[in-house]
Parts: sequence; C-alpha cells; structure tokens
Amino acid sequence: MKSNLFRWGIIGPGRIAHTFAEGFKVIENAEVYAVASRDAGRASEFANEHNIEVVYNSYKKLLEDKNIDAVYIATPVRFHYEQVDLALEAGKAVLCEKPFTVNASEAGKLIDKAREKKLFLMEAMWTRYLPVYSQIRHWLNEECIGDIKLLTSTFSFNFPRNEQGRLLNHQLGGGALLDLGIYPISISQWVLNQNPIEISVSGILGSTNVDEMVAANFKYDTDVISQFCTGMTTKTGNDFYVYGSKGHIRIHSMFWVATQATLSVDDKETVAIKPFRANGFEYETEEAMHCINEGKLESPGMTLQDTLANMQLMDNIRKEIGLTYDFE
Repeated sequence: MKSNLFRWGIIGPGRIAHTFAEGFKVIENAEVYAVASRDAGRASEFANEHNIEVVYNSYKKLLEDKNIDAVYIATPVRFHYEQVDLALEAGKAVLCEKPFTVNASEAGKLIDKAREKKLFLMEAMWTRYLPVYSQIRHWLNEECIGDIKLLTSTFSFNFPRNEQGRLLNHQLGGGALLDLGIYPISISQWVLNQNPIEISVSGILGSTNVDEMVAANFKYDTDVISQFCTGMTTKTGNDFYVYGSKGHIRIHSMFWVATQATLSVDDKETVAIKPFRANGFEYETEEAMHCINEGKLESPGMTLQDTLANMQLMDNIRKEIGLTYDFE
C-alpha cells in the first residue's frame, strides 16, 4: 500500500541525476525510490550513494512499478523522446531534463500524447524556479527599468576537448545550442513572455559535426532585441542583462544557477541575494510535485507551449547554421 510519501523514479543515473537526487535532502514528504540503468552496476552505485531502495536494470521494469508517482529522465537528449514516450505509455507523470527533445517534431508528439492521456509532463528548466528569479519577475512586473529594450547574455566555457564525450558527440545530439543555448533562449522567452519574430544566427561547426559556437540576435514585435552567444571553446562572463529605458537588471554569473541579481536605476543599485536551500534543483522538483498533487497537467512556470516554441526556435537556428543530426 502506498504511503503519503511522493516517490520518484530516475531513468539514467548520470551526473545531472546526482544533482537531482541531492536536492531531496531538503524536500519534505518525497524520496527517490527507484533508479534504472541498462548498466546494473552503475545503477547500484548510484542507489548506494543516495540511499535509494529499488534498483532496476530495465527502464520498462521501473515504469511498471506502481509505487512510483513520477519519473525523472536524465539521459542524453537523443534518448529523451523514446524514454518519455515509454513513461507516458506506462501512465507515469514525467519531468524530463532539458533540452526536452532533439527537435520540435519529437516534442510535439510527446505533448500530444501527454494531453491525450491526461498526464503531467514538464521540461526540467530549473532556472525559472530559482528564488532570485522571483525577485527579478517582481522588478519586471513593477516596470522598475521602464520599457525593456535589449537582452544580452553569454553561456560559454572552454571545455577540455573530448571528441568521444557527450558534448561533442554527434550521435548523442551534442553541441552548444541544445546543451547550453537552451538557457538564454528560455530565459529570454521568460523575461518577455513572447517568442521572437526574426532571428539572425552565426555558428561554427567543428570536426565532429556539432556546433561549437553559436551567436544569435532575436527581434521581437515589441521592438526588443535579445543577443546571446553560447559555446564550448572559450570562457565568457556568463551574466544575463535586461536593459530598459530607465535602467537595467543584471543576473549575475552564472545566470542559469544564479543566487544574485542587481537592479540599477539612476545610478542606484539594489542587490538581491537568494541562496538555495540545497543545490537549486529542489525548486523544480517541488513545482512538479505540487502540480501533480493538484491534478495539473503542466507547470505554469514552464508550459508545454513554451517548450515547443523553444524547440521550434532551435530547429530554425540549426537550419541556419547547417546542423542536422544523422539520426533525425
């Protein structure tokens, strides 16, 4: 018999799954109950580290477990479509790591299935749920910086070059855009509550045929421009700036995991510092649980339409820079 404890299952015990599991140290009435991997030894090591009760060497077996209330999918992006589809077929609520899928076609099919089956589905865009972003939203709603005019951001590091690693692996859906660029795209969308009407893009494809750098300009019908650069060959400042007619907001580096933001108006600065209770992942997890317990099918903070729009935009960017994955 199930208790009132909310039980999660994890598919894919990789690096990001460790971060997800660590967030449960501060989440009440919830636990990671099961983990599944095709590598049983890897799953067992993960379970031992995080005190997880049940280990499966099959995704299907985990999804058949009636004790599991929701599934977190943390595998490389190439496999998201297949695994989310399996989870929805099994009747499970799903929180899937970003990027949600490789392309908009895959995303649309999963969204349609979740709606047809009346199941909760959410892309794990954890940044939108961080405490400092609530303060930023308040500043934006109060029009503290006036009319928004320009967004600028970077998300780039000089990663050690490993052509067999996930980031440079064409067959795993590697590249800067899907892995890193999703953040400036999603936060631009979050700030403006709309999608761009024009894009201008430049990109550099490397020897493994993935994008190693992408620079983009988005134009919105409110005469706002968002500029960003994302890449894997140089370290940048990694702040996010929102400039308005009266001042600006700086989301401090690294903006996707920020605990600090500064409002600057008339040479006066207001600093907001909002530390995490754990590592930041706890907030998206609690949001997903709240929505599921309330019977919601999606989160208002990261709607399925937002996810689909972002995937469509990244499809268009990849088209502009000439990147199509062989398995698409």
